[in-house]
Amino acid sequence: MEGKIKRLHSMLVNKEISAVELTNKYYRYIDEHNEKINGYTSFTKEIAIAAAQKVDADIAAGKEIPLLAGIPMAIKDNISTKGAVTSCASKILYNYSPVYDAFAYEQLKKAGGVMLGKANMDEFAMGSTCETSYYGATKNPYDTQRVPGGSSGGSAAIVCSDMAVYALGSDTGGSVRQPASFCGQIGLKPTYGAVSRWGLIAYASSLDQIGVLAGSVEDAAIVFDEIAKYDDKDATCVDYDRKPALEMLENDIKGMKIGVIKNLFDGLGSEINDAIMKAVEVYKSIGAEIVEISIDQFDLSLPVYYILACAEASSNLARYDGVRYGYRAENYIDREEMICKTRNEGFGIEVKRRIMLGNYVLSSGYYDAYYKKAQIMRGEISKSFTQAFKEVDMLLCPTVASTAFKLGDMTKDPVEMYLTDMCTVPVNICGLPAISVPCGYDQNGLPVGMQLIGDKFTEGRLLNAAYKYEEKEHENMYRKPLVGGECIGL
Repeated sequence: MEGKIKRLHSMLVNKEISAVELTNKYYRYIDEHNEKINGYTSFTKEIAIAAAQKVDADIAAGKEIPLLAGIPMAIKDNISTKGAVTSCASKILYNYSPVYDAFAYEQLKKAGGVMLGKANMDEFAMGSTCETSYYGATKNPYDTQRVPGGSSGGSAAIVCSDMAVYALGSDTGGSVRQPASFCGQIGLKPTYGAVSRWGLIAYASSLDQIGVLAGSVEDAAIVFDEIAKYDDKDATCVDYDRKPALEMLENDIKGMKIGVIKNLFDGLGSEINDAIMKAVEVYKSIGAEIVEISIDQFDLSLPVYYILACAEASSNLARYDGVRYGYRAENYIDREEMICKTRNEGFGIEVKRRIMLGNYVLSSGYYDAYYKKAQIMRGEISKSFTQAFKEVDMLLCPTVASTAFKLGDMTKDPVEMYLTDMCTVPVNICGLPAISVPCGYDQNGLPVGMQLIGDKFTEGRLLNAAYKYEEKEHENMYRKPLVGGECIGL
């Protein structure tokens, strides 16, 4: 199935529309729909128009332009963009404008990408609902009384409502895949080290990864190929044989072994279970071999994740002190009081909760009992996945054990919110790639997501399997949302 990027590219090259016209058309659409969704924290119109003008000049000069040239997109508000506010949706960085671009955004700029604005998110990427933002909650385009998922909820909602063609998000424990599931989009979380983290403002450095939200598998593959380049500024970025994922989409998947993680189906609601099992039957019909498989220690992933993530967050967020940049409290006696007041006033409740949890597990007397033990278990969970990939090519399970819940439901009980990450956090713990693909709708018309998990650096294979499913089930996968969904009639 041809995605939106190639179709818009053809329109630009054939001069059916100019890049500036396309950009302005998207801004008019945003003016019409964003108030209902609250998907953006800020807009970058001057940057966008300048990028579009350059693309138009290249086309006029007869130059061959890249596929992403002139294509409007959004960037999550924790990814650094020079000259444009990057606030992490937090009061403490409300006025922070970076002096450099994140590597991933830099690659999109070189390819002629047009950044419309910064996408809303849970503050410092800490949340599963996109309700902890300093700029207010983002709403789900399928039902504005429900959450879009988090923390990349703004990115998912923007793409779902077609207020951008694609968006970058970040995924620390499911923050690209969970909102992709709730908003019926494609959400790709790459292997840790496949995409540079340079310029991604850190939440948990050993878990964070920049990912892609798009309206089709092909679009996700195009964007991934552009940002998945080696960067020597990121010590964790891996220089491996980077075969273009786009070229692998049409590969036959006959004989591919897909393992269904059976211990993730215990207690699963009937609507989610039925949608996932229908997807399994689709894979059988196109020649994939389905086997049941169990992952040892899967149930320990959630506590391991929250111990490690909060510990790293407490360290990473120590730099926000009001001294060098961002928000600074008023009316203080000395430096110590200024820092305390700044952090108390600048951070939201969820961020402070995770900092406190992190400080606790790293404190004297508890380090061995919690943090050290979690690191040991991280190794054991990784071994379980390594063993699984000796038996199968990839794994299949739900992305989330539910569809989008109502606004306010999870903020009352943080532990209940954390449990929604059960299916996604093992991927980050082990540094694996995964993709969320729409596979049905519940009785309320809300999307259900299926997750495919691969071995390290097998994004091409995952996208290939997702693409073949999309080819077969396209008409059942995508439905127009309640808000927006069709800026350009393609």
